[in-house]
Amino acid sequence: MTGRGDVVDTAMTVEDFLRNIDAVRTRIDNAALRADRDPAEIRLLPVSKTVPEDRLRLAIAAGCHELGENKVQEARRKHAALIDEDVRWAIIGHLQTNKAKDVAAFASEFHALDSLRVAEALDRRLQALGRSLDVYVQVNTSGEESKYGLEPDELMGVLSELKNCTALNVRGLMTLAIFTDNRREVRACFSRLRTLRDRARETDPDLLGAELSMGMSGDFEIAIDEGATVVRVGQSIFGRRPTADSEYWPTSP
Repeated sequence: MTGRGDVVDTAMTVEDFLRNIDAVRTRIDNAALRADRDPAEIRLLPVSKTVPEDRLRLAIAAGCHELGENKVQEARRKHAALIDEDVRWAIIGHLQTNKAKDVAAFASEFHALDSLRVAEALDRRLQALGRSLDVYVQVNTSGEESKYGLEPDELMGVLSELKNCTALNVRGLMTLAIFTDNRREVRACFSRLRTLRDRARETDPDLLGAELSMGMSGDFEIAIDEGATVVRVGQSIFGRRPTADSEYWPTSP
């Protein structure tokens, strides 16, 4: 299946992680070259949700110095447990305003900004801490009611308002593709995000940066072909998760 299905055996040693990371990086490089892009412009963000801290130390030893987590509580626990390690934390899942304080305290990136309420809550917390945060605005490009993210026609208004949140650095946009075997439908989700970014930057390049956070284990090569600059890969590095994706990608109300 094109939706997150490309997984490997559970990585249990530094050598396992080195092998898996190299395989993913090779796929990234090959996809970039096929798209006539520079592989160096595509960042791999390993997604470590459900992975225990002892295995994360092995992944860090293998070179994973950036890790993405969906749930703030899990990320906060891992950050505290691995405070001695050289690792930056990205929150990539939906955020409730009451968790903004935690994200502001330790995260380096937030890839799922989907409302002005969350933006304003983060900005207040960051201002109080004297910190800033790189953020990606999440857009629902699949049209699925179950997914979080702004509707495409809401994007420009929200981006304009985000100028008031001076502690937030809007690096670009993020999306989740539809979960399907239909590669054309998956590609369309990524193409829409790229088009939205291009239109926004043509209107006002100060609204956001040029980055596109899109693509996961089962579809990142399509995302790269459509312009992804950050791919969020979990199971192709860490192995199959013990829990269903639905537990970590909650549906919207």
